[in-house]
Amino acid sequence: MADELTPETPEEEQPKKTHKQRKNGLYPGVSDELAENMRSGWADTELHGLEPIAQAAHTAARRAALSERFPGERLVVPAGRLKTRSNDTEYPFRASTEYAYLTGDQTENGVLVLEPAGVTGHTATIYLLPRSDRENGEFWLSGQGELWVGRRHSLAEAEQLLGIPAQDVRELAEALTGAEGPVRAVRGHDAVIESALTDKVTKERDEELRVYLSEARAVKDEFEIGELQKAVDSTVRGFEDVVKVLDKAEATSERYIEGTFFLRARVEGNDVGYGSICAAGPHACTLHWVRNDGDVRSGDLLLLDAGVETHSLYTADVTRTLPISGTYTDIQRKIYDAVYESQEAGIAAVKPGAKFRDFHDASQHVLAEKLVEWGLLEGPVERVLELGLQRRWTLHGTGHMLGMDVHDCAAARTEAYVDGTLEPGVCLTVEPGLYFQADDLTVPEEYRGIGVRIEDDILVTEDGNRNLSAGLPRTSTDVEAWMARLKG
Repeated sequence: MADELTPETPEEEQPKKTHKQRKNGLYPGVSDELAENMRSGWADTELHGLEPIAQAAHTAARRAALSERFPGERLVVPAGRLKTRSNDTEYPFRASTEYAYLTGDQTENGVLVLEPAGVTGHTATIYLLPRSDRENGEFWLSGQGELWVGRRHSLAEAEQLLGIPAQDVRELAEALTGAEGPVRAVRGHDAVIESALTDKVTKERDEELRVYLSEARAVKDEFEIGELQKAVDSTVRGFEDVVKVLDKAEATSERYIEGTFFLRARVEGNDVGYGSICAAGPHACTLHWVRNDGDVRSGDLLLLDAGVETHSLYTADVTRTLPISGTYTDIQRKIYDAVYESQEAGIAAVKPGAKFRDFHDASQHVLAEKLVEWGLLEGPVERVLELGLQRRWTLHGTGHMLGMDVHDCAAARTEAYVDGTLEPGVCLTVEPGLYFQADDLTVPEEYRGIGVRIEDDILVTEDGNRNLSAGLPRTSTDVEAWMARLKG
């Protein structure tokens, strides 16, 4: 990896440097002649006539709804900044969900500001880093200059793409420091912006903004539904990729599975939407197994929980539990079929007007029945559910909202989410599971080390639901036939 000529300084903090300043050593190791040479001889690359991004009309509607909810208040929503991974390297940047949801932009340091315009309404401005300055040398001397990290859009180009007036973000902090009137901001993404607003905001008021933006994402618009389907379709292909290379995974480790799925995510999307869970054998009993460093053995199960994130940051979240050999053993099939039956009951409960908790209750009822039937719990089933005894082996809730975050709408109020009512446009997961830990002495030995989860992404429709991930088989028989085709 190439090393910068000078220590990296955040680009928005770099003052313009004169010829005299360079001569005085503010650009160590750079001669006056080289500095002058690098200032000129560059073609004009400004782009004209750009078409708005696909979601521009939708982001405008979202900003209008936000404006209506908080009239007369200045609203500040940052994208966030680069985060250091180690020394002078950074993690790949991922814009804050709130910022991307309202703008469609994904660039670091960006900030959306809604300025009050009269009694009601707001004027939106997006503050961005402009093109790197060729005059003062930052484009090649800054570690975040365009020569090092690539071209970014000019402010004029950003306006065409996003449909929002754009200004230089380097001037924003000072402007906010002197701003008057009520202000709300989304916290946790940009320390510079938060510092400028220290004496103008309160945690309570800012939390109201965060909660609103979380709840606003519950019902997906047409663009979002299309992106979620795109994410799921890529995920289906990623699962197919994994099945085709299970023999190579057996010769290496779970990392081969992780890498195989990641390739699909990077080729067709932006990234994985979360750390892939590639859990073979007893690792399937660890709910968030992301170390992915274990053995892959024929005769064991592989619990693969993974999702592709699209370029617009919508993610799938799908799980299948596959027999590595291609065929379930009798006990594996018994447990798998119970989880499938539970999921079927849960999916059937997803419909407009139903309570969010209904699909969880329906799934848990089936699992409790199975655990009583197998003699692992003493009935009746109603007693088991009342005391939550099944949770020793079911462990988690049966699903969650899905969207730009894999656990979307996480800041929503309880009454608007888990105690809320489903309506068309809501997208959620239905993912029951049974997990028998390898050291669980309360179950027969043949159960120990088996973990099964089946998860699909379900869209609430006007007349029921649609399984966005129906492209992947779910019954044990269909899974075996699907694997045989792919491996054949």
